[in-house]
Amino acid sequence: MASVSLKHIYKKYPGGVTAVSDFCLEIKDKEFIILVGPSGCGKSTTLRMIAGLEEISEGELFIGDKIVNDVAPKDRDIAMVFQNYALYPHMTVFENMAFGLKLRKVPKEEIKRKVEEAARVLDIAHLLDRRPAALSGGQRQRVALGRAIVRQPKVFLLDEPLSNLDAKLRTQMRTELTKLHTRLATTFIYVTHDQVEAMTMATRIVVMKDGLIQQVDSPQRLYDYPVNMFVAGFIGTPQMNFINGTIEKEKNSSDIYFCFGGNKLLLPAEKAENEELQNYIGKEVIAGIRPECIHDEPMYLESLSNWVITAHVDVTELMGSCIYLYLVAGDEQNLIANVNAHSSSAVGTDIKVALDVNRLHIFDKDTEKCIVH
Repeated sequence: MASVSLKHIYKKYPGGVTAVSDFCLEIKDKEFIILVGPSGCGKSTTLRMIAGLEEISEGELFIGDKIVNDVAPKDRDIAMVFQNYALYPHMTVFENMAFGLKLRKVPKEEIKRKVEEAARVLDIAHLLDRRPAALSGGQRQRVALGRAIVRQPKVFLLDEPLSNLDAKLRTQMRTELTKLHTRLATTFIYVTHDQVEAMTMATRIVVMKDGLIQQVDSPQRLYDYPVNMFVAGFIGTPQMNFINGTIEKEKNSSDIYFCFGGNKLLLPAEKAENEELQNYIGKEVIAGIRPECIHDEPMYLESLSNWVITAHVDVTELMGSCIYLYLVAGDEQNLIANVNAHSSSAVGTDIKVALDVNRLHIFDKDTEKCIVH
C-alpha cells in the first residue's frame, strides 16, 4: 500500500488559465481522503494529475517514496473509477473485470480467482455472465469498482462515482464504499461536489475553491471550526446562516455584544475575551450560526433567555424528523432554523426564537476569515 504526497502542484493551461494552484497535501497510507468543492474548483483536475491523465505544470507528486511526475498511468499502480463507469458494452461483467488483468498477461486461473473474489465482495457474483446493458446503475457501479479491485492497486482514485445514481442507491453505495475501504485497507482518494458524501465517508476532507485548498481537516472539525465563510457555508445542510451586524461594547463594562436589526446578543465570556475580536469593536462583521442552533421550544427560550429574538415565519418545510423554519429577523435578515418536528410555529406568525450564541462564529466582513468560533 502507499501514501501519496503532492508538493506545490500547479495545473496551468494555455492562455493563462490556472486550474490548480500551489496544492500541497500529504495523504497517509490507508486514508480515505475526499476532495470536495463546487464545479470548476479543480478537484477532478487534481485527481487526474494523480492518475497521470493530466500533465503536472509545476510541483512534485510522490506515490510511496517514488516521484511519478513522468511515470505513465499504467505504471503508477493506481486504479481509477469514473463517473460514467466506462464499461465495455460488448463484454460480460466477468470480461470487463478481467480485462486489465488479461492485458498484463496474468494466468487464467489467477484471473478467475481474483474476479470471483471481487464479485463476492461486491455482491455481484450472480451477474458475471451479464452485459452492462442488462444491469442497473448501482450494479454497473459495482462492476466498475470490481474492475479496479482485481488489480489490487496501491491507490484507488474515484471521480464522482455515485453522481449518476438515485438518492436511495447513493445512500446505500456510500455505506458499501466505506465498508469496502475498511476491508481492502487501501488508500482511497475520492472526488465529489456532494458535501454529504464527504461528511459521511472521509477520514479527512479537502475543501477546494478556485483551484486553492481552503481547509483540510476531519469532517467534524470542518463542521465545528471552519476557517472561513466559504467552508462554513459549503459544509452542512441546510447551510450556515450568515447575519450582518456589528460588535459593540458596553461602557464601563467588559460585556461585548453582537448587534443586528435592533437585537443585542451578549457574547459568552470565552468569545468576548478573544484578543482578535477586541480589534473589531465598533466594526461591521458577519456572524454565522447553524440552523440546529436556532430553537423555538419553551425549554430553550428559558435556558437561552439572553439570546432570544423575534422573527417572522415565512415558510415551513416538514422533513419528517424535523421542520425547517424560514425566518425573517431584524433588518430583513433571512434565517433557517432546524426545529423539532412537533413545533407549533405557523407560517405568517411572529415567534420568539433562541440563538445558541455559544456556537456562534464571527467572520471578518472583508476577508471572510473566521475571527472566533
